[in-house]
Amino acid sequence: MTLAATLTLDPAFVVGPVRRRTFGSFVEHLGRCVYTGIHDPDHPTADGDGFREDVVDLTRELGVSTVRYPGGNFVSGYRWEDGVGPREQRPRRLDLAWHSTEPNWVGVDEFVRWCRKTGVEPMMAVNLGTRGVQEALDLLEYCNGTADTALVDLRRSHGSEQPHDIRIWCLGNEMDGPWQLGHKTAAEYGRLVAETARAMRMMDPNLELVACGSSSSDMPTFGEWERVVLTEAYEHVDYVSAHAYYCEQDGDLGSFLASAVDMDRFIQAVTATADAVRAVGRHRKRIHLSFDEWNVWYMHRATSKPPSGDDWPVAPVLLEDRYNVADAVVVGNLLIALLRHTDRVHAASLAQLVNVIAPIMTEPGGRSWRQTTFHPFALTSRYAVGDVLRTAVQTPTYETSRYGEVALLDAAATHDAATGDVTVLAVNRSQDDELGLTVDLQRFDDLEVVEALTLAHADHSWSATADDATSVLPRPNESARMSAAGVRIELPPVSWSVLRLCRVTPA
Repeated sequence: MTLAATLTLDPAFVVGPVRRRTFGSFVEHLGRCVYTGIHDPDHPTADGDGFREDVVDLTRELGVSTVRYPGGNFVSGYRWEDGVGPREQRPRRLDLAWHSTEPNWVGVDEFVRWCRKTGVEPMMAVNLGTRGVQEALDLLEYCNGTADTALVDLRRSHGSEQPHDIRIWCLGNEMDGPWQLGHKTAAEYGRLVAETARAMRMMDPNLELVACGSSSSDMPTFGEWERVVLTEAYEHVDYVSAHAYYCEQDGDLGSFLASAVDMDRFIQAVTATADAVRAVGRHRKRIHLSFDEWNVWYMHRATSKPPSGDDWPVAPVLLEDRYNVADAVVVGNLLIALLRHTDRVHAASLAQLVNVIAPIMTEPGGRSWRQTTFHPFALTSRYAVGDVLRTAVQTPTYETSRYGEVALLDAAATHDAATGDVTVLAVNRSQDDELGLTVDLQRFDDLEVVEALTLAHADHSWSATADDATSVLPRPNESARMSAAGVRIELPPVSWSVLRLCRVTPA
């Protein structure tokens, strides 16, 4: 059965610009993300710092803009000084967050060199769990300082003559979580983040600073946490963070496919709280969101359980979810939601980049491959250019147990005013029916279809492996056709699609 939906676009109705930082990712010292992930000195492609060139190439192909580092839960017990200087002199430490041993083979200097190599912007997190203002200032001076001081001289002696010039900093991580080292109340954290931000700006007033929001919209602290923290720190920070993970629960595919509905509500709730604090405090500036952890994550699976007891391994297998086609459709849909809120979401980080709930997988010393989730992220990063447009959608709906009545079609569109090009991103959430989508382009002049790609499969549970990562890829969708009204395309069940339209060049 083929159902029908319509998407109407107008270049005059703009949400905001496509922000490159929306396509950020996350590298934490967790499981095999760093060691045998981005760093594997014995790998045939390893460079002089031990970084895998095959992963560098895949990171570039993925289109990652920023990378948040070094955590995550890891940062709340991290001593950054352990990860600088000669590697043979660096101490091994217990990582209480993930019950592992941290050898400190990779630290801030290596990470920044990796960022320069891959062409991504570093996003640094400071430890406000077991440490505080002074340690944050020391790390900032080490990274960005230019004067002849002890910490700047120390950085130079480690081979980094020029400052790292890191612009965006996360002030702690998930500090409302009882699992977090240094867990705090909202009042305690609000005061600490204000003090830390104020001090960091005394060293560099042009930093961009992210305060921790509640670690989940399901937390009992959610909402009130943001209100209290921002009441204390509003004038000292630029962003508040949001974290959200989704998975298929109890075979409820319908609700899982509608995960972006929850992300929409989450963003709306946080921005409403931030704006309420702005109004009460009579602040002139507006706080925006850094959605710096988001992904599909099956937390109940065995690989998500850390070691225990006397077992403190280096880089254990942790959180190594194998993603299927439905997971990839949801990841593509969550990107649609982030773009839809580009007026308030100014940065985002897919958690994480390699091996740990990641689009890129590696074998120690061996092969690397792309998971299904790699493709919607890479294509969205590549083709979402210009401004995000407001969308008017007419679509059938369906009932979900978690979110009630939900639209079968979800879509976002971007318009590059300089070239006239339009990109449409669309998801069909139906499990059974094809969706015939008509995109109304009457407000645009002389467009033609240059490419239409769809990620779908008769078996939505298909997952990529090192042996077969190419059987299911985004394929050309030959159904896309121009008409007087615009363009029509057939969207298969459980699918993600990208439709590219370019201005016709006169003969």
